[in-house]
Amino acid sequence: MDANTDSHEGTRTGVATNIVDAVVAILVVLMGGVVLYGSRKLGSGWTSDGPGAGYFPFYIGLILSISGLGIFYQAIFGKKKNTEIFVDREQIGRVMSVLLPAVVYVIGIQFIGIYVASFIYITLFMIILGKYSWIKSLTAAL
Repeated sequence: MDANTDSHEGTRTGVATNIVDAVVAILVVLMGGVVLYGSRKLGSGWTSDGPGAGYFPFYIGLILSISGLGIFYQAIFGKKKNTEIFVDREQIGRVMSVLLPAVVYVIGIQFIGIYVASFIYITLFMIILGKYSWIKSLTAAL
């Protein structure tokens, strides 16, 4: 299969899986770099009392950075890189139909509290995505 077609669903367009892998690998390398930088500021060397405060985090950051570079190399230059579509428009739509209400719910908790936000979230989620009646949705949410 190629990055733009799928024999089961006709024409699919989107970002190839290896590109997504490469982007995530870059983020892992950046996170490792932040850990390395912070651990150096804490003191990642060996002191007269033993390891410095940043000794262990330094090696965790180093492992993250090396792992991210390895994943990046495999994603871009590997012989078995996955060039299939990572997610198509329909799939991302389904994910967003759950993710966006969840984000609104979490933000809503800050302003109207967990009980009211949960009531609204459960009710609307059941009505809109679950296709349940208002009565069943309100009853379940209560």
